[in-house]
Amino acid sequence: MSEKLYVFDTTLRDGEQVPGCQLNTVEKIEVARMLENLGVDIIEAGFPISSPGDFHSVQEISKAVSLPTICALTRAVKKDIDVAADALSYARHKRIHTGIGVSHFHIYDKLKSNPEEILRRAVEAVKYAKKYVEDVEFYAEDAGRADNEYLARVIEAVIKAGATVVNIPDTTGYCLPQFYGEKIKYLVDHVAGIEKAIISTHCHNDLGMATANTLAGILNGARQAEVTLNGIGERAGNTSLEEVVMTLRCHKDIDVDTGINSKLITKASHLVSSLMNMPVQPNKAIVGRNAFAHSSGIHQDGVLKNRENYEIIDPKEVGVDESVIALTARSGRAALNHRLELLGYRLEQAELDSVYEKFLKLADTKKDIRDDDLLYLVGDIAAVKENHIKLKYLQVITGTLVPTATVVVKFGEREIMATSTGNGPVDAAVTAVKSMINEEVFISEFLLQAMTRGCNDVGRVHLQIRRGEHMVHGFAAHTDIVRAAVEAFIDGLRKLNVTDKKE
Repeated sequence: MSEKLYVFDTTLRDGEQVPGCQLNTVEKIEVARMLENLGVDIIEAGFPISSPGDFHSVQEISKAVSLPTICALTRAVKKDIDVAADALSYARHKRIHTGIGVSHFHIYDKLKSNPEEILRRAVEAVKYAKKYVEDVEFYAEDAGRADNEYLARVIEAVIKAGATVVNIPDTTGYCLPQFYGEKIKYLVDHVAGIEKAIISTHCHNDLGMATANTLAGILNGARQAEVTLNGIGERAGNTSLEEVVMTLRCHKDIDVDTGINSKLITKASHLVSSLMNMPVQPNKAIVGRNAFAHSSGIHQDGVLKNRENYEIIDPKEVGVDESVIALTARSGRAALNHRLELLGYRLEQAELDSVYEKFLKLADTKKDIRDDDLLYLVGDIAAVKENHIKLKYLQVITGTLVPTATVVVKFGEREIMATSTGNGPVDAAVTAVKSMINEEVFISEFLLQAMTRGCNDVGRVHLQIRRGEHMVHGFAAHTDIVRAAVEAFIDGLRKLNVTDKKE
């Protein structure tokens, strides 16, 4: 049986420190409930002394979830600990997370102190927190740059004082995996009573090695990993929850596992991205939209023959419906044939060769080949007309009054007009289009990017659109960003094969 790795999620504390990503209490509760469903063991809900809002959030999260341990962060200051204990009063399982800097930089430059005084304050803080809760975690801030011998002295002392978890943060993301692993191993070998506490990792991504360092720590004896969804956090971010979980699932020779329900990972990622207005980079491991997308012909052929040729993770294991075979100029006959078969066409080799030649010419001029493009290529004009959705007319009135949009959309040869209001011009126009279709769809991500500069700037809109469990991406670009948004939405509707409402 695998050893248990405790997952300590700090999305709502360290993750929320990202500028512009602050959440209100209601949003934090929504994330906390998702983390509970995900199977996270400990939720670091906030830093109560920092603000009345943070105090209130920790208090309300304590009421809202019952299975995970709720953790509150403090400095090694009695007032901090008093406030944290008060904020945790409603938690079924509670932990106080207190600590102090232990590196040369923190001891002398930040705290203007000395090693012996820091050691005394660390012990005092743990003993004081112990008066309130049994479960006390001590963080040795900037342990990544601390002297190992001194770090071991501090850790041994706080365990004697009652710490149940000892956190060894690479606060600045400085460590190399080998050095961080050796640091954990040094503590295992040199700290008397280390078996009485759980060693925790807390790594930052300043050099892009947060996950690697975390895994090095686990391989050397750490049994708690402090992580965030999507790897968000201070500066370059924290260790990514999804990367640690799935690495351990992939490497079954590592006899350590979490209790995480991995099939909820993508859903949790989308929730955090949406609430914090922080899009996930397309090439992000596990949860990026390209994580299971294949555009190279060689790769596409390999995946179609056997997914494991180019995928070490089954997309369904992280809540993704299926791999994406993206048709581009680099796609081969196998990928083209696969997509045509999904559309109901089985071509003879000679027919496929002919269509493929036309496909390559078209792919050289278009970034994204859609199903209606393929219908044209096989000569099914009637089907194109039947499935084609096109924006014909858009008129928006906005300003200090209620934004209003009138939209005319062609469904095949049929035109439908609708007028709607919204909380802005884009919302009004999209709502109008939604009123024309039979299906219920939701926009889960909206991203606007400037493509050029100056007064003729072109805005590119990327939408993530859901119908039930099915998710697609819509794209469009135009100097008019409202028009770009509507056309991106319609692009997504095409891919979902929605139908128009009949009169």
